[in-house]
Amino acid sequence: MEEKNMHLTATVSAFVLAFLSQSGVQGQKSWSVTYSPSKICAIKGSTVELQCNYTYPSKTEDTVTEVKNLKWFTKGENTDPVDLKTDQDYVGRVEYKDGCTIEIRDVRETDSAVYKIRFITNHQHGKYTGLPGVHLFVSAFELHVIKSERRQNHTWTEMKCKSSCLPDQHPYTWIKNGKEILPGTSSSFSFTFSDTDHISCAAPGYEKFPSPSVYMPKLPSVSLGSSGEILEGSSITLICTSDANPAANYTWYKRNVPDPLGKDSQLVFKSVQSSDTGKYFCKADNMLKMITSEDISVDVE
Repeated sequence: MEEKNMHLTATVSAFVLAFLSQSGVQGQKSWSVTYSPSKICAIKGSTVELQCNYTYPSKTEDTVTEVKNLKWFTKGENTDPVDLKTDQDYVGRVEYKDGCTIEIRDVRETDSAVYKIRFITNHQHGKYTGLPGVHLFVSAFELHVIKSERRQNHTWTEMKCKSSCLPDQHPYTWIKNGKEILPGTSSSFSFTFSDTDHISCAAPGYEKFPSPSVYMPKLPSVSLGSSGEILEGSSITLICTSDANPAANYTWYKRNVPDPLGKDSQLVFKSVQSSDTGKYFCKADNMLKMITSEDISVDVE
């Protein structure tokens, strides 16, 4: 896929040859559809306009030709397409504008597809589909932690931002806590995190559609998966959750027992025993920080 050469813009079009769907008009050069360019890459969440131009004979077999219906589509047969206006995947997000233009709002990665038009005239053979269509690719900004070093009160990190819609040397914008623009335009960025910092990235002009933020784990929440008395021999599950990005890894401990009991968000006792009575806690850890939960008591009857 040649995304790096694609045009990143809110208004898009692409060149194609005309496809004449009915034999009664094939071979007439005045029937045509044009799009430009043929491949578009858009940032997830942004608005895209697909544009085209079409031509047809003003008169066919002594009949003045007029376009009666025009559809943009990605699904269905070329001769029986599903109009984007009625496609459930696009409800509330598309708008036909003047001429052969359609606006798609809040584009999603699932919108990546080939978009074509079919227009129908008042002539009995005047039904045309423009092929091969516009190839739309939708990409989100991705932010990855490359390496980190934990220090006494903070963590130094190196991060990298990317989007398949942008070339390697494209400038990027780095954002702190959703609003503060940080100095630097490289795809790589170094930052010293404190507990409350959230860092995201985007491209100039697309700050409203940033990557998910990178941040330290929050204080883990621990809970018991069931309520009521804990009877010996029953099954119980302890659950640990922490909001973090990159996602946290979890380790369970029993108070005054040095060895870990499990490395998952859930600690399962298939047949709990009275010897399991005690206080338990978990640790949430990502590349930026490790944080320990409060205790949860297990009292086996």
